[in-house]
Amino acid sequence: MLHNIYVKNLALIDEIEIELKKGLNILTGETGAGKSIVLGSINLALGGRYSSDILRSEDEDGYVELTFFVEDSDQEELLKAMDIATDDGVVVLSRKMIGKRSVSKINGETVSNAQLKEAAGILIDIHGQHEHQSLLYKKNHLSILDAFAKDGVKSVKERVAQAYGIYRRYKEELENANLDEKERDKEMSFLEFEIHEIQSANLKENEDEILEEQYRRMVNGKKITGNLEEAYAYTARDNANASDYLSRAIHCLQDAARYDEKANELYEQLSEVDSLLNDFNRELSAYSESFEFSEEEFYEVENRLNEINRLKSKYGNSIADMFAYCEEKEETLRKLQDYDSYIEELQSNLRKAEAQLKDASDVLSELRKTAAQELVSQIIAGLLDLNFLDVKFEMVFAKTEHYTANGTDEAEFMISMNPGEPVRALGDVASGGELSRIMLAIKTVLAEKDRIETLIFDEIDVGISGRTAQKVSEKMAYIAKNHQVICITHLAQIAAMADAHYAIEKTVTDGKTRTSISLLNADQEIDELARILGGVEITESVKQSAAEMKELAKRTK
Repeated sequence: MLHNIYVKNLALIDEIEIELKKGLNILTGETGAGKSIVLGSINLALGGRYSSDILRSEDEDGYVELTFFVEDSDQEELLKAMDIATDDGVVVLSRKMIGKRSVSKINGETVSNAQLKEAAGILIDIHGQHEHQSLLYKKNHLSILDAFAKDGVKSVKERVAQAYGIYRRYKEELENANLDEKERDKEMSFLEFEIHEIQSANLKENEDEILEEQYRRMVNGKKITGNLEEAYAYTARDNANASDYLSRAIHCLQDAARYDEKANELYEQLSEVDSLLNDFNRELSAYSESFEFSEEEFYEVENRLNEINRLKSKYGNSIADMFAYCEEKEETLRKLQDYDSYIEELQSNLRKAEAQLKDASDVLSELRKTAAQELVSQIIAGLLDLNFLDVKFEMVFAKTEHYTANGTDEAEFMISMNPGEPVRALGDVASGGELSRIMLAIKTVLAEKDRIETLIFDEIDVGISGRTAQKVSEKMAYIAKNHQVICITHLAQIAAMADAHYAIEKTVTDGKTRTSISLLNADQEIDELARILGGVEITESVKQSAAEMKELAKRTK
């Protein structure tokens, strides 16, 4: 859900911060108070168009930040696929406007506008102005159908995606294998050279790691040997060394140990130290000898490492990678040496893969068409509730030119809102407000299946009143049981349904106009509903009507 909105230095907004709630969030205010600016600010943070004239002050940067709490596992997986990690379920989208430029960020990391829009599409859906209305994009219609069908098509969609991957792999291999005899001979010659170069090196598993360790020891051997020899001189070799002094000390304590128990304990301890020192000297001597090597040996190790590293730069980052590369090239060479059989087998595999993909795609298409009938029926019922009295609503199917990982279906919603008129694409017929109400009907049908948690409705009350407005409010309250809904409205019937009601106001201070927003308490909600109902003069009877409307809304929910 969208938890927080922060806006600074945009249009009439000096600085505002809004903490939104779950359920139905309603925003109301006088005409010109700045409701569209608040929505416009959200659009900017989601990757919408930016023009520098929206900045309140040209001397300051504009800034919008949206903080989302991600609670849905499907959303988390989609974000992870974009390499967006949710920090304890929190995702922050921000956009900074600097003059004519802007910088977009997700969780503090700079991203392109396309990446910002992609992430936004996972988190939030806006319905209202045409440029942000997802119903205008035909590709979204098939997604709506699949969301409705959900478990009914899930396994078949997975089968189609898997079959498409196999088909695509064979198709690409066949396209790449289409060589004439001259090109084939050239390719075979090059493959033979690479294979020979790797094989003639007589590489051994982990040889590079062993040689690198030897080389490091040899490079540092002189310094290490000097330090070891000096240490050995102090402990065993020089005339005045630790071992000699320790022997003398033991000899001195030996007599004393015969007459005193404590002296005997000290004698035994010192004898143990002498034994440990003798062991240490033997190990030190052996370790020192291990660093002895000839210049010839050093030269051989260095040359071998250089050869292995040269091969790594061409064939892989490790010897294991080079072995794998060699095996792959040997397989390719075998195919080219028996080219006709290879092409015949590849064509056969492609035909089988295409047949399996076609079969899976056809099954998926039939399931979709069956589900579409039920979806369209439920949407029509919802549209009738929303006062689309003479509506015709259909979903038409066509086939894609090529196979895709999502099957071969193209699907589009079509509508006619007047008797005698043929059905046409939604964007050719419906206004912004009508599109919003159509999407409201669709979202009502998908209320328990839609993964996008936050929905914003703007212009949804354009041209409606009375019973239609009441139906719109009831459907929005229904959707808000499973989603966070944010709605900008001028209608009291819709505003009364609010779980959280915010008032947007425009004030003038020191000659400057500012837009502010505040969360209303219960009494303030009644006053705001009365303002919407009463117009210029708000009487006690209007306030009473507002209170009754709010109480009725509570009972309806």
